[in-house]
Amino acid sequence: MSLVLDPAAQDLLFREARTANTFTDEPVTDEQVQAIYDLVKYGPTAFNQSPLRITLVRSAEARERLVRHMAEGNRPKTAAAPLVAILSADNEFHEELPALFPHFPQAKDAFFSERPVREGAATLNAALQAAYFIVGVRAAGLAAGPMTGLDFEGVRKEFLDDDHTPLMVVNVGRPGPDAWFPRSPRLAYDQVVTTV
Repeated sequence: MSLVLDPAAQDLLFREARTANTFTDEPVTDEQVQAIYDLVKYGPTAFNQSPLRITLVRSAEARERLVRHMAEGNRPKTAAAPLVAILSADNEFHEELPALFPHFPQAKDAFFSERPVREGAATLNAALQAAYFIVGVRAAGLAAGPMTGLDFEGVRKEFLDDDHTPLMVVNVGRPGPDAWFPRSPRLAYDQVVTTV
């Protein structure tokens, strides 16, 4: 059985898509970010909890503050990318559940009244949404450079609050010169999939 998605779209989203390490200076507009979000917001999460929060770093002053918290090897990439997004998990996502999961508004208190439970759910589901965000960036014809080499606590204190857990920083833009490292190998199907 073949995939229904057009092969060119498969290439754009997966086979030819790469993590960009350099970018041109072409701006990423608010309209592009809105279009990305309007697509990826439909990706599934448990209870439709939607805990991902996106902090766009645009100003030179905010960029400088963020770069200080990046691992040394990631600093030049973040300093030069036309747009940087801090992706975080909102640990108080449950407050939105009555609106997001209206057929069972009691889910807010029945399942997520305790903070440790919320933090686990928020991290898992925001990570799913972060993956959708990266695919959405690719669908917009842009490249993403997701990174976890950073001081998470420093980023949280600098840009977020105690109710948000940073997950990653994603550089976004059009790929620049020598943007790609050689593609690393992938596991074979039979190394990953087991039938029981």
